[in-house]
Amino acid sequence: MAHVHRDRKKLLARVRRVAGQVAALEKALQGEANCTDVLVQIAAAKGAMHGLMMEVLAGHLAEHVVAQADADERAREAEVVVALLRSIGR
Repeated sequence: MAHVHRDRKKLLARVRRVAGQVAALEKALQGEANCTDVLVQIAAAKGAMHGLMMEVLAGHLAEHVVAQADADERAREAEVVVALLRSIGR
């Protein structure tokens, strides 16, 4: 996955954002946070993870599906994306 290595700095920044959101959630749960604050932190962590996934998925689509010259390989890669999207919806 060349795009993962090429975009490493940007992706690691997103991973650190996820870690920050999870750390804030842990702090909220350890402290006296009310349920609304906890829900906000959960939503923030989920959003940060979703952003990371979309970044990697966009790179995968561009590099392994759209730019793939071999039609059979392009179809296989598209099936991988479809399977991933199905698993997200569960």
